[in-house]
Amino acid sequence: MTEASAARIAALVGRADPADPGARAAALRKVLNQASREYYLADAPTLTDAEYDLLYRELADIEERHPEIRTSDSPTVRVGAEPVSGLTKVRHLNPMLSLANAFDEADLLAWQESNERIAAEAGTGPYVAEMKIDGAAVALLYEDGELVRGATRGNGRTGEDVTHNLRTVRDVPLELANLPSSLPRRFEVRGEVYIPTAEFDALNAYREERGEPVLANPRNAAAGSLRQLDPRLTAGRPLRFYSFQLAPDPAETEAPPRASQWETLELLVSLGFPVNPDRRRCKTLAAALSFARDVEERRGELGYGVDGVVIKLDERALWEEVGVRGEREPRWAIAYKFAPETAVTRLEKIDINVGRTGTLNPFARLAPVQVGGVTVKLATLHNFDEIARKDFRAGDFVVIKRAGEVIPQVVEALVDRRSGKEEPFVIPDRCPFCDTPVEAPEDEVAVYCPNVACPERIFWTLVHYGSRGALDIRGLGERTVRQLLAERLVSDPADLYALSAAQLAGLEGFADVSARNLVDAIAASRELPLSRQLVALGIRHVGTSAARILAKRFETVDALMDADRETLAGIFGIGDVMAEAIVDYFERPDNRARIERLRAFGVNLTEPVDRSAHRPFEGMTFVITGTLPSLSRAEAKQFVEARGGRVSGSVSGRTDVLVAGENAGSKLERARSLGVSEWSEERLRREGDAATTPDENG
Repeated sequence: MTEASAARIAALVGRADPADPGARAAALRKVLNQASREYYLADAPTLTDAEYDLLYRELADIEERHPEIRTSDSPTVRVGAEPVSGLTKVRHLNPMLSLANAFDEADLLAWQESNERIAAEAGTGPYVAEMKIDGAAVALLYEDGELVRGATRGNGRTGEDVTHNLRTVRDVPLELANLPSSLPRRFEVRGEVYIPTAEFDALNAYREERGEPVLANPRNAAAGSLRQLDPRLTAGRPLRFYSFQLAPDPAETEAPPRASQWETLELLVSLGFPVNPDRRRCKTLAAALSFARDVEERRGELGYGVDGVVIKLDERALWEEVGVRGEREPRWAIAYKFAPETAVTRLEKIDINVGRTGTLNPFARLAPVQVGGVTVKLATLHNFDEIARKDFRAGDFVVIKRAGEVIPQVVEALVDRRSGKEEPFVIPDRCPFCDTPVEAPEDEVAVYCPNVACPERIFWTLVHYGSRGALDIRGLGERTVRQLLAERLVSDPADLYALSAAQLAGLEGFADVSARNLVDAIAASRELPLSRQLVALGIRHVGTSAARILAKRFETVDALMDADRETLAGIFGIGDVMAEAIVDYFERPDNRARIERLRAFGVNLTEPVDRSAHRPFEGMTFVITGTLPSLSRAEAKQFVEARGGRVSGSVSGRTDVLVAGENAGSKLERARSLGVSEWSEERLRREGDAATTPDENG
């Protein structure tokens, strides 16, 4: 830790005497809880991960030695307490109602007209439009500002007590401060627990690698996580939380704490609850419908599952007036449901490909079908256990699901439509590409081709080497790699650097110019830094972020190859599993030989470290949105980070600059409402490449 970092921590923790465990623990809890709010709610952390971990370990050590001083709001309870014996039933203070659905404009107009017949004001707005997150609904009970119970929705009146698990969700406040006098002593906060899409995919990838069955979808995974008896298992899941309603204890008062739903959402924010920023107060129903349609178009970019937009009457007084239909559906709210991104088609064949690490990956060949506006012919089947569990057979009619840009997946087989001619799937005992007997480790789901010379493994290794996320060699796509292998021009990434334009010009589809362009692109990849080469090498578990961490830490491939497991595992962001994979990779003679061949061809295997680099964005937080004229989102992020800035995914009060391109959407609107500085790509480049501190008038 740097001297500046140590000084900052000392200033934050204050003068609490380490010899006084109670005072020291209280000071540590205050700093850590504030850091969590900055990280999870404001998306603007002031503590580094290393600093947070250092303080957390100190607090955990104090509480372990003095368990009597542990408090209910301690960050250490987030990792999970002892398992409970079972889930008990609890009654909600207020019923958790189910929403009626609208599927088109006519349904919304019918809802509006129905309300208008009960109360004329209910047909004129305003309305609040909020995301309908595809997660698990929960009710959090607070007494005197302290979380005392958390429950699942259950049947709407009675749910299951999952307090032990909800305490592990870092978005859920354990204790509230500065409560306004308008709030009763007891109240419930309603919300949705969910798992972000990227983190769900990473969780499933991790489970596959460990031989565990994959989780069906983020919603089921979130609900299942909350119903675990052991909260330590829940703490290991990437659960997040958004709140959307505050309900007082009817035994104390029936009056809502705020006159409108919009004001209630603002109250929740002020109390420290996360509230989805993608919400809108609309003067008319037409404006609410327009917002919902906009969300539907960009739902694949949100980073979490949504299946609609909830439209509510804003004025809380009207809620009581229009009432509830059949004690189940509130008339004051309706869910505008998005068009389903599923379809039914025939599974024509279960096929296999072999990845660069040798994994046999099953996939479905389908009768072409339109799903979410895209023609789908292929879909993932995850792994062999999933095929067996869901009993997928060639010839089945199956349900296909596609969300945004996510790879289509086969969800279920329609067993009742079987004719008896469907063919059960049998796991191959030999590699379909090289006929090598496969291996099936007992502790893993995956089945492997152990042959490093397998032509399909070599193919995908070369494709990955030149892919955008690795060395980004333009022109080295799947078709070209197939040609190079067929002509026996390459068998290893290092062979690429021996190619000549004359050799390529003789291949189908290549002319002199395209051949020269590819040779030049391959040659240019020699100069890329070690971090890019580490991604291209395809070391198991090592992605872009880990590659940057490793390259900055070791600076040369030789230093990295000499690193032991203990050293690697101790690096923040690496850990035991990745450390094991890195050491195993460099212990293999064929991989070391590949490194030496790359070195012989002049490939750069070092990471430049400019210790006097110009960092005009030091301490600034950026959000990038929309389509920029020339930079991709990844390139803009890299531009900012190279100059000392930090890039966040959401706009908050801590955001310094919004870099906006075309079709910027709601982030631009929110940034303007918060007074965030708005830059174009041109200004970003100008300020970032300025030789001095950016001109405030620029």
